[in-house]
Parts: sequence; C-alpha cells; structure tokens
Amino acid sequence: MSKEISVRDLRRAREKYFTEQQFDDAVRDPISFSWERSRSLNVQPDILHAPYVRDPDLESPLVVAATPVLRQLADGLVDEPVSVILTSADGVVLNRTAGSSQLLRMLDNVNLAPGFSYSEQFAGTNGIGTALETRQPTLVSGAEHYVESLGSLVCAGVPIVHPISGSVVGVLDVTGCVEDGAPLLVTLARSATAQIEGRLLAQSSEEQTSLLNAYLRACRRSQQVGVLALGDDIVLLNRKLRRALDPQDQAAVVEHAVDLTSGSGSSRHILTLPSGQTVRLSPAVDATLSARRGMAVYYAYLTDPTATTVAIESAKALPGIVGDSSSWRHSSQQIAHCARQQEWVAVSGEYGSGRFSILKASAIQHISTTTKFFTATELATAEGTMHSLESELEQDGFSVIIRDVDTLPDIHQRAIASMIQGREHAGWIGVTIGTETNNTDSNALVQPFFGHTVHVPALRHRIEDVHKLVPYILRQLSRGQDLTMSPASIRQLTKYSWPGNVAQLREILQEIVHNQRSGIVEVDKLPPICRSLSRRTLTPIEALKRDAIVHSLESNGGNKQAAADALGMSRATIYRKIREFGIDL
Repeated sequence: MSKEISVRDLRRAREKYFTEQQFDDAVRDPISFSWERSRSLNVQPDILHAPYVRDPDLESPLVVAATPVLRQLADGLVDEPVSVILTSADGVVLNRTAGSSQLLRMLDNVNLAPGFSYSEQFAGTNGIGTALETRQPTLVSGAEHYVESLGSLVCAGVPIVHPISGSVVGVLDVTGCVEDGAPLLVTLARSATAQIEGRLLAQSSEEQTSLLNAYLRACRRSQQVGVLALGDDIVLLNRKLRRALDPQDQAAVVEHAVDLTSGSGSSRHILTLPSGQTVRLSPAVDATLSARRGMAVYYAYLTDPTATTVAIESAKALPGIVGDSSSWRHSSQQIAHCARQQEWVAVSGEYGSGRFSILKASAIQHISTTTKFFTATELATAEGTMHSLESELEQDGFSVIIRDVDTLPDIHQRAIASMIQGREHAGWIGVTIGTETNNTDSNALVQPFFGHTVHVPALRHRIEDVHKLVPYILRQLSRGQDLTMSPASIRQLTKYSWPGNVAQLREILQEIVHNQRSGIVEVDKLPPICRSLSRRTLTPIEALKRDAIVHSLESNGGNKQAAADALGMSRATIYRKIREFGIDL
C-alpha cells in the first residue's frame, strides 16, 4: 500500500511542479535538479523528441568490450521483463537486448532503440541522460521521468568510465516496466558496468602493447629518421626526433599528427614548425595497427637546417604580398631567397593560401628573364601545353612556375621529370604542391629534383594578417571607392577559421563589394558564413539552415524565441543549432 501512496504522491508532486513551478518533498534532489535542467533546455514534458542521430558504431572499443557482457546478461535475463541498453557518451543507443517482446514494443514506441539519442537535451530526465549529466548511477522511476510518455518505465543507468583516461565513454542502462518494481536494477547495472570497464582496461593494454611494438619496429627499420607514435594516452618520440626538435616544435609535430590520425585520411603532411624548420610526416604502415582507432606511427622527415635556414638579406617587400605575421614573412623570405639564388623550390600549402602568389612575386622581383606559368590542369588537358613546357625548358636561362604539379597524372609527371633531368643549372623552376596527398609513388617522380620545400601557412594560422589583407583586397575590388570595414567587422572576420584561406576571403569581400559600394561595412552586413564559428565544414543543407537562422535572428532583433517561431522550430532546437553552427551575433 505504501508503494501506491508513494506513486500517487510523486504524481501529485509532478503536477505541482509543472503547474506551479514548485517542488514537493516527494521529489528527490537528483530528480528535481534534472527537471530544472530539462526545463532550461526547453524539453517538452508532453511530447517526446528523441531524435535518430546516427547509425551505431558497432566496431567501437566500447561495443567490442561490452558485447560479451551484454550477451551473458541476455542469456541470464531471457525470462525477465527487463531490457539492457548500451549507449555512447552522448546518449546514442548502441545496443539493446530484452527477453520480453512486449517490453521491446514499448521501447520502440518511445524510440529507446539503436541510433536514437536519450541525452537530457532531447529526452529530459531519464536513466541514460541523467547518468551522463551527473556521472553518477541514476535510478529514474515512473513519474520521475520529465517526459510524460516515459512514465510507464523504470530505468537504472550507470556511467561507464574508461579505466585509463577517466572519461565517461557511455552508459549501461537496465530498463523495465514500473509496475514490476526496480529493487535490483541498479545492482545489476553496476555489476555489468564493472565487467565492461575491466574489459576496456584489458583491451587498452593490448592496444598499447601493439602500438609499442609497431613503434619499435619503425625505429629499427629507419634509425636515421624521426619516429613518432600516438595512442589514446601515449606519445612516443625517438631520440632522433627529441634531439632535433625543441619542446615547442615537438608539441607542434604531435598536434599535427593527432589531426592526421583523427580523420584527415592523408598519408603525407608537410608543415613548418615554430622554429621555421620544415617536417614531413608519413605514416609507417603496420598491419597490427591498421584496424585500431586513434593509434598511428609516423616517420618524421626533417629538412637539413643548413639547407633551409637561410640568412635573409635586407630586401624590398615582394610586390603584392601582404602580411606581417612571422610565419608568413619567414616563408616569403625563404622563397625569395631561393629565387634570388636560382635554387629550385617547391612551395607547399593549402589551396588558396598564397603559395602561387609568393612564388610569382619572388620570380618578378629576383628573376631577370620572363617567367612562364603553367597549371596542372592545362598540362593534363590542353593540347600542346606539354610541348610548350618542353620548348621553354630547352632554353638556357629559362624561368618556369608549375602550379599544383603534385596533382598531375603519373604519365605527365614522368614526362616532366625527363624534361628537367640534367637541366638543374640551365634555369630556374618553382612548383606549388599541396600539403596532403595519398599518392606517394607519384610524389617521387618530380619532387626529388627540388632541393628546397617551403611551407606557406594557412590563413587560420596567421589570422592576424586579416587586418592587412582586408583593406588591401577591398581597394582592389572596389577600384578605389571609399569602402572600409568597421573594427568590429574586422574582429568578426578574425574569428572565422577560413578553410578556403585568402581565396575564400577574397570571395567574401567580393560579395560585400557587390552589395555595398561605399561607406563602412558593419557586422550585420557580413555574409552569414562569417558569423558562424563552426570548426568543421558544413554540408550544403547545413549551410542553408545556418543562413536561415542568421537571417531570422537578424530580422527578430536577436530574439531567439521569435526567430525559432518564424522558422517553425522549437527554442531548444534553435539553441542547439546556434551552438552546433557556432553562430555569433
């Protein structure tokens, strides 16, 4: 009878909270705190909005470690009216098992199924989302759920903590019907979680051993080359790399290696370190690591300091080259030095970063003969262009720049290699190459002829140069019209990551000039993309959504509720999208 009174009191307390915004003594503190969080997230108590987020990753370390434990639980609970649910660290259901078909139908009706998210942001107070928020074992029974449609369930969630990193990697949740009670659900969830964490520890030990062995094999194979190994909690540098790089350079190499390992998919990466020294990272292929996530071994090829660290003479500024950052000036000076000394140079960098501009300006400033320019596209597709290049290279005192030579098909690279073989002292060549490419065999055809490789930093790595670039480009685009950017607009532009580099900045300024011919450009006149600080590339549909949200916020004076209403979305959704897209108004 006491149970019935308790349930009745809880329902009365719930009604009081949602009608009067007041708490009753029948509501436990962890639940009341979660209700407040759910209210602040604008979760609707009468409608469940648990979205499908993504397909579960069934090969993740968590799923691999948990699968035997879940299988054992399923065998033991075949006749019990409970379900065992595994989720990721963001509340997405990865796996679910239950012996009761009726319970499975109930869970399907509330989207408590693989791929759907049960974080508090979407589902309010529940055993999964609240356990993730508090990092504590959490029992949520019946009317304690924030969303009314979950009131027939009782959920016991226990966070799964990685035994090495200490981070929460998921939740093990045991769910049943509220009328069946929950005396052992938390105990069961705790026991299963402990088993999963034990398997994660053993699994990590195996992976770390494999990484160490792969690192040692790479060191034995290439004793004169720098070797770097990365794992979840491991960074290994061999003696060659430790002696050649100071701590600041070491940190830069590790940071770039982490970026490569986390998803760029490239096999090469050329970068300029804070000291000015250039390094090329190339993965050491090892079958034992091929299927292991977040673990890699790299060879680090360092340029000879005597070859790349040049004495920079006092010289005139290169024509058309704008920027005061030290990395930009250093790259410009190195390229100019190569042109002045008639030394062949390969200039690496991202598309639109200014590789060709510096190379062209250096040739104009320091090469006495007229420089001929060729692009990879022309050489690969335009009839007769390869013959024109060959004719040019046959002349004594030639000066040639080839753009994106690394993107040429092998047959064209072999032809160019045969043209320049033995012509090292007959003239000067500069080429531009990308920072990443998967075709390492192709790279070996032409690039070995270039004794110097100079890396041009991306705009996001020299963001202070935006202050000089913007007025310079505006003067070119506006043809002398009186058009300037306000200080606030310049500051806003420096917050953007500029994945398209200077070329993208020019496109944005061209759009601004098209819409405003004179006066001062304020922040509200910047295109929506400049007010989105997302650190990832948006899909075309996401970009359209971002632009719509920005325009709606502007039209409604920054009022998020009004902007959401105008777009037909909930306040919680627009807040989430503002955070996701990094909208800054």
